[in-house]
Amino acid sequence: MADLSMWLEATGALAGAGGLGYAKVRAPRVYWSLVGMPVTWGRFTFSYAATMDVCGLTVQPSALRAFMTRNVARREVRPVPPKVRRVRPTSTGLRISLRLPAGLEPADLAASSQRLRHAWGVQSVTVVESKPGFVELRMTGYDVLGRVRMPRRAVPRDLVVPVALREDGTVFERDYRKIPHALTLGANQSGKSMYQRNLIQGLARLPVGLVGIDCKRGVEQSRYAPRLSALATDRESAGHLVDALVAEMEERFDLLALHGVSDLWELPAKVRPAPLVVLIDEVAELFLVTSKKEETARDHTVMQLVRLGQMARAVGIFLEACGQRFGSDLGRGATALRAQLTGRVVHRVNDKQTAEMGLGDIAPDAVVSVTGIRADRPGVAVAGDASGYWSRIRTPETSPAQAAAVCREFAHLAPDLPFLAPFRPALCADTAAEPAGI
Repeated sequence: MADLSMWLEATGALAGAGGLGYAKVRAPRVYWSLVGMPVTWGRFTFSYAATMDVCGLTVQPSALRAFMTRNVARREVRPVPPKVRRVRPTSTGLRISLRLPAGLEPADLAASSQRLRHAWGVQSVTVVESKPGFVELRMTGYDVLGRVRMPRRAVPRDLVVPVALREDGTVFERDYRKIPHALTLGANQSGKSMYQRNLIQGLARLPVGLVGIDCKRGVEQSRYAPRLSALATDRESAGHLVDALVAEMEERFDLLALHGVSDLWELPAKVRPAPLVVLIDEVAELFLVTSKKEETARDHTVMQLVRLGQMARAVGIFLEACGQRFGSDLGRGATALRAQLTGRVVHRVNDKQTAEMGLGDIAPDAVVSVTGIRADRPGVAVAGDASGYWSRIRTPETSPAQAAAVCREFAHLAPDLPFLAPFRPALCADTAAEPAGI
């Protein structure tokens, strides 16, 4: 009987160990909650002061505190680390609020994030300033970007589109009210198109007008035709479409002046025009010309785009440009246009210069992170903005058929825009048909 009990206990222990091993690979959230979080929390609690001291993240205490420690508490005066205000566990890691002592700044902790990551055995440590004097350490316990699963609460709303997942487990959102224009860069097979599909899926569910410019004869965007208000498939039609958008921008400014307001959202709802998102696929195609006589039309179109980038935010027209490379070597106006595209998402690129084109002017320290993206992880990118903040993200896998199905489902949300009627895409049999099984 004793032998049977021993075998049962051993079998149970092996089954439990095997279950945890399986969970670590197939269900990392479960493994983190059961094993990883308690171990990491304990390691952080017992090693915090020593780790901060070794990483140089301590300062000498004030004269009063040193006097009280030496003469009242009768203890040795030691350097002071940031004070831990709160530790909050999440499904992906730990959130630790710290009060910074005088002499430390968030950049000091950010510079030591890799050392902190290895000291506490976590996947990553991100430093976010919550308010003056306070920072939040966002520890990620496992590789969140290995298998991206967007939270159910991440739904499009009010020109805010959840597009990807950050490496700290939070949702990366494309907020057009905060960052009106953006540029997405990436080499072939880097996940750039997948990012665009997720963005279009989210925008299709909102009451906005979608304007497509795809100079590759529409091979990418024509499948979204049921939801598009306009589509240009070559450089000539793109030039006419951009001219129409500029004319619409000027009319909307006249409307703002008539009502004595400076922003589209201050207008009464009954007269407020629908927001427009201009989706430019392979923006370099608008710049490249094959003959001298095409340069005049090219320069005109580019300058019109620059005007949209400079002024169109106030009237609800937003630019979303995408390409493999975008620099001054494309020609006149490229740098001026890029300066207006303050939101940046850079996937794996073929050279460091392209990474610097995308992030060098807004977040120089993110360039190294871009060059480290592996080729076997499509969809991983670095997202940054003009504030200098950047993060590593990954978009969930989305097929062209899934994005096209969403566009068909929400085709009724496309606003009626008479000025875009000449550019309305014709629906072919494939795009107009209902998906199989519906």
